[in-house]
Parts: sequence; C-alpha cells; structure tokens
Amino acid sequence: MHAPNHPGQRPSAFTPDSRQAWVRLVIALLIGSIGAVGMWAVVVVIPVVQAEFGATRGAVSLAFTMMMFGFGLGGVITGRITDRVGIVPAMAISIAFLGVANVLAGLSTMLWQFVAVYFLIGLGTSATFAPLMAEASHWFERYRGLAVTIVASGNYVAGAMWPPIVNFGMETVGWRMTHIWIGIVCASLMAILVVLLRAQMGDDQVRNHANAPPPRVDLNLSTNTLTVLLSISSISCCVAMSMPQVHIVAYCGDLGYGVARGAEMLSLMMGCGIVSRIGSGFLADKVGGMRTLLIGSIAQCFALVFYLFFDGLTSLYLISAMFGLFQGGIVPSYAIIVREAMPASQAATRVGIVIFASVFGMSFGGWISGVIFDATGSYAAAFANGVAWNAINIAIVVMLLIRARMNTVRTGRGFATP
Repeated sequence: MHAPNHPGQRPSAFTPDSRQAWVRLVIALLIGSIGAVGMWAVVVVIPVVQAEFGATRGAVSLAFTMMMFGFGLGGVITGRITDRVGIVPAMAISIAFLGVANVLAGLSTMLWQFVAVYFLIGLGTSATFAPLMAEASHWFERYRGLAVTIVASGNYVAGAMWPPIVNFGMETVGWRMTHIWIGIVCASLMAILVVLLRAQMGDDQVRNHANAPPPRVDLNLSTNTLTVLLSISSISCCVAMSMPQVHIVAYCGDLGYGVARGAEMLSLMMGCGIVSRIGSGFLADKVGGMRTLLIGSIAQCFALVFYLFFDGLTSLYLISAMFGLFQGGIVPSYAIIVREAMPASQAATRVGIVIFASVFGMSFGGWISGVIFDATGSYAAAFANGVAWNAINIAIVVMLLIRARMNTVRTGRGFATP
C-alpha cells in the first residue's frame, strides 16, 4: 500500500504521538480542508442557481441533500476501502470523483443534472472525513482524541475558507466557471498532498486496536440498542444544525443584506466552529463524551432560539458566531461516546453508522427547511422546527446520562472519568 521514503531502504518503525505523527496530521487537515469544498459551495450558489433555473428553494436545496447522501454513503464505501487497502487509494478515488463532478456541475444545463452531480461531489468529499479520522486515530495514543477532532475540523476550516472564495468566483466568472475551477484546482492540490502523506507513511501499516482497553462506560444497553439511540440523537441534532448552515446565505439575501453578507456569516460560523470542535476534544478528555455532547446540544438549541427573535445584520453576525462556537463539537462527540461505551472491535463500524445518521439529518434538515420556507414564505417556522428536533436530541442524551449514573450507583462502575 505504501512506498518507502527511499527506494531500497526501509524506514524506521513509526512511533505514535511523534513529530512524524503531527506532520501527518497537518497534511490530513489540509486534505480535509480542501476536499470539503463541495459541502459549502452549494450553500453559496443556492440563490443564483434558483434564479437561473426558475426553481423553488426546496428544489434547489435537494442538491445539498444529495451531496450529503453521497457524503454519508461514500464514507461507508471509502472506509471499507481504507480498511482493506489503505487511505491513499481511498483518497485517490475521492479526488477523481471530486474533480470530475465539479466540472460536470459547471456544465449542467438542467436543475436535475446539477442536483445529481452533487451526489457525486458528496462521494468525492467522503474520504476526507470519517476514513481520514479513522486513519489519524492510528497515529496517536496519548493525544488520539485531540487528533481526531483536529482532522474533523477540516470541513469547518473549509466552511470558513471557501464561502468567500466561491462568492468572489461567482461574482467574477459566474457559478459555472467557479465550479470548473474548483474541480481543477482542488483535485490538483489534494493529489499533491496525498503524495506527501504517502511519503510520510512509508511502509507503516495500520495499527491494530485488538488490544485496546475495554469500554469504560456501562449503560446496561445492548450495542445495537445504543447504536439506534445514538443514531436518532445524531439525526435530531443535525436537522437542527443544518438550518443555519444551509440557509444562512439565502436568508440574508431574503432580508435584503445580500448573498455576500450571508457568505461572510457562514465563514464566521465555521471559523468559530473550528475553535469549538478542537475545544470539545479537550473537554471530552476531562468530562467524557456524553457530557460534552449534552453541553453542545443545549448550547446549540440556545443559539437557534436567538435566530427566532433577532434578524438585524449585526445581530445575525453575532448569533452566527455564537452558533459556531456552540455546535462545533457535537458530531465528534458521538465518535467519542462509541469509543467509551462499545467494544473497540466494533468501534469503526458503529462510528460509521452514527456518522451516516448525522449526514442523513443534515441532508433532511437542509431540504425540509427549504420546503418549510416555500410553504410559509419565511424561515421563522424552519428555525422553530430546528428547535423541536434539538429538544429530541437533548432528551436522548439526558436519558443516557441518567442510565449511566444509575448503573454506576448499582454496580459501582459505568461512568469513569477519562
């Protein structure tokens, strides 16, 4: 799978948490930051594409839905490829999809073509998240949680970086040429970075977690039951999360502030999300994944309520920053909970299922918010819908925390402090 750094010379054994591990982590973060462009380009171009094709907001929002479905399904496929032959071949396939699909998006002449191509863009984006996080987890032991959250921050770095760039390209050369250039430039940069990552990895093989410590949180639930509960919780929180992330640009356009202001708010939101995502890794190391998830979920709901009552330009900037600071650590917390409460031998599969559920929640939430807007002519009901879904998420996490506490009292184990 990996070529040595120097032909004929076998590199020294890899040491987890070493300088080499951090170099790999930086390269992985850059790959994720570039490869996640498709998640945010579609958000910026929704109003322009809607106007060009004369479509409804809900119809155009299906592009985001298809992209997220491709992202979730692709994560399962590329994760399997990574397990069998390594991250480099998985990334190569993703790069090919990402490059070709963005060019096709720029050449699409009908809305259904644009929507379908975004499914392929989702497939191309997929290897930059769950498989890359799984690969990075093999490079660290002491700082594994922090490393995973850093890699997971790649799509938030993309969210902070790409919306203004896409908006500038859209205003300068149009949304079609912007997509074509995205395909060419991003595929080229990612290919270079993957070559560098392969050189850094050399002959190193995937580390074996068969001897990993047993679960330290006992909820007295079967693995399947816990997976279902976490999946429902993940769907609920991500339906709520998707409303500002997917529609803030269009929302600002409707309010008369312009698409550019919305792109700036999205960039601010994702930039603050980077801080939140990395900070959640430190917090989870102190209080555990479930408490971290509950804190993030309550805070996210708090920010969504503010969107219901304030729509001034300054207020929206402040609320968007607050939303980013509150919700960034939610999704990685599910991966941490799986590692805390399930056998290590099942962790990768279970994380994949829960992350796919979160992707479904994001895609459904992005679509249903557009449908609610079409039905009501306002985003107020869509924000209220997000609050309701968020409440379901909070209820499930509270129930799991209560079970963990009760089991601790009954058995003397079940809620170990990390």
